Amino acid sequence: MAAVDIDVPVDTEALIFNQDDMERQAEGFKEQGNAFYIKKEYSEAFNYYTKAIDASPKNASYYGNRAATLMMLCRFREALEDSQQAVRLDDCFMKGHLREGKCHLLLGNAMAATRCFQKVLEMEPSNREAQQENKNAATLLEYERMAEFGFEKRDFRKVVYCMDRALALACACHRFKILKAECLALLGRYPEAQSVASDILRMDSTNADALYVRGLCLYYEDCIDKAVQFFVQALRMAPDHEKARLACRNAKALKAKKEEGNLAFKNCNFEAAYQLYTEALTIDPNNIKTNAKLYCNRATAGAKLKKLNQAIDDCTSAIKLDDTYIKAYLRRAQCYMDTEQYEEAVRDYEKVYQTEKTSDHKHLLKAAQLELKKSKRKDYYKVLGVGKNATEDEIKKAYRKRALMHHPDRHSAATPEVQKEEEKKFKEVGEAFTVLSDPKKKIRYDNGHDLADDGGFDNGDIDANNIFRAFFGGHGGGFSFDSSADSGPGNFFFQFG
Repeated sequence: MAAVDIDVPVDTEALIFNQDDMERQAEGFKEQGNAFYIKKEYSEAFNYYTKAIDASPKNASYYGNRAATLMMLCRFREALEDSQQAVRLDDCFMKGHLREGKCHLLLGNAMAATRCFQKVLEMEPSNREAQQENKNAATLLEYERMAEFGFEKRDFRKVVYCMDRALALACACHRFKILKAECLALLGRYPEAQSVASDILRMDSTNADALYVRGLCLYYEDCIDKAVQFFVQALRMAPDHEKARLACRNAKALKAKKEEGNLAFKNCNFEAAYQLYTEALTIDPNNIKTNAKLYCNRATAGAKLKKLNQAIDDCTSAIKLDDTYIKAYLRRAQCYMDTEQYEEAVRDYEKVYQTEKTSDHKHLLKAAQLELKKSKRKDYYKVLGVGKNATEDEIKKAYRKRALMHHPDRHSAATPEVQKEEEKKFKEVGEAFTVLSDPKKKIRYDNGHDLADDGGFDNGDIDANNIFRAFFGGHGGGFSFDSSADSGPGNFFFQFG
């Protein structure tokens, strides 16, 4: 039996509305969207404009309205797409071109924005809004140019200034935010830089530039291991990210060289440690915090090598990079003590104690103050030409030599000026011997006490000749001086009786 075609009746009520009905429905959705827009309920307005577009996808004004709503919701990239679709559907849609230009401007594309505003001005030369926005685009281009020049000249403050003003016109431009954050990091303003990068990552967790800036901040704060993790993540998102690649390489090299220097120092190979720290300092001049530590480490190695003046200079360099670096102040203060620059040592220890009031720091400050006080007195050890740890026998030998060298009889043929100077030195030698040969006086002198308070001791009452006679015995001491014109230092001889 042959198959028979059966016509099934169509239920026209179940079919999709015809074109006119769809357009009427779209208009209804648009009116509802307008009502919500007026009430600033932009999310609801967006939903109804979307329904209008679904019902009538060829209507440019619906895309324009949704673009305006998306701009109010700060969803500028989506707004840009709707604006572009609107002008594709209707090239004479002036509001569409204007909104497209605004989106380009807010997203930091001043050139594209300029083209859109000029299109509007071609259609309506007197359009004030387009005129103003066109000026804003030109201003933005100028800030970009100034920032680029500032970055080349390493004037990072200028770049931050330009980007702040650029972001006032292009608040949604990630590129400007990243450039600002990078310069803040290079200026050492790490919390601000971190905040900018974190804001971007909250919106886009895969943003390679923001990941790079986060890593840069950690790198400059001497958290090198964590920094490398962020650089690697940035390179995973953008394998051609040259700044992240360079920073990652520097971070690894800096860590390796510093650790190599530390190991050499630990093994008491101070010359090698000094050289390795020097090499590490050449890797990245921008890494302020790590370089401050490297300068201080090199100063420590230098002090071990008795390069005290270089060590002081290195500590000063560290402090210039980081004026809160306590370890550098302590190292420099110790070097000042070792070179007998006690006023400078006291100044550094005072700075340390004001910052960290510990018992150890207080003890160091008092010790430096004592040495400063002692340094302002006559240095009897220098007068005799002996070290501060000289034995009793060494002190006696030194007195014998200096007393004979400066005795007035030995210079009787000299000019009055020379006689006066030698007499003064002879008396000083006697004073020094009186103090340093007396154990009690020596202890009080070494401890910085005022000897005038010690049993009525008065340097003015010392008779150097009596000390001399007492030391050598008898009135003449059993010797005489040759004071002829041909005599030189030390020309004296003993006469044994």
